[in-house]
Amino acid sequence: DLSGPVTPGRTGRHPLPALDDFAGTATSLGIGPDTQVVAYDAGSGAMAAARLWWLLQWAGHDAVAVLDGGLAKWIADGRPVTSDPTAEPHGHAFVPRERPGLVARAEELASHPLADARAEDRFRGENETVDPVAGHIPGAVSLPFAGNLGPDGTLRPATELRDRYQALAERGDPVFYCGSGVTAALDVLAYRHAGLGMPRLYPGSWSEWITDPARPVAR
Repeated sequence: DLSGPVTPGRTGRHPLPALDDFAGTATSLGIGPDTQVVAYDAGSGAMAAARLWWLLQWAGHDAVAVLDGGLAKWIADGRPVTSDPTAEPHGHAFVPRERPGLVARAEELASHPLADARAEDRFRGENETVDPVAGHIPGAVSLPFAGNLGPDGTLRPATELRDRYQALAERGDPVFYCGSGVTAALDVLAYRHAGLGMPRLYPGSWSEWITDPARPVAR
């Protein structure tokens, strides 16, 4: 639901869904023009919740938040959970208003400061077990998504996040990427939470970048 179909040799592992397809998904979940959405996943938000947050922002829906700490903290705090099925809500159809300025394409990356949200060893080209080529996009700095989180899995305070991203922000309009455009959404969320504005995401990320052997690789 949060990705489009993979085209071998052209796309990354989790391409953006077509805007109309994503609008259909949002409608099926009961998300209408005035719906406040709260997204969560099993942990910090990096695996799915931040991706949904970003997709809704890209589709023009501002009323979306990520549950800080996700289901793990919810349970640790002793809050109620249930295994009962939930009836899908029905409301007005979701009408997308695409914000193309939130997306960076591969050919645009040379003109932006880049931040790689993967773990540092993968950034260095070490222990690469996911993608067939190891390394990072030349010029990128390493800012792993896990560095945004405190010991309890919640986002660090905005002041700490601002310190983390200030040097990147001072270089211009940054672009974040990761392996496939999912975990980098947590970096985008943290950057926004720090009060530094809304940066861009390279949705194809590393797994798309390496589909073209003419693109340079750094280690």
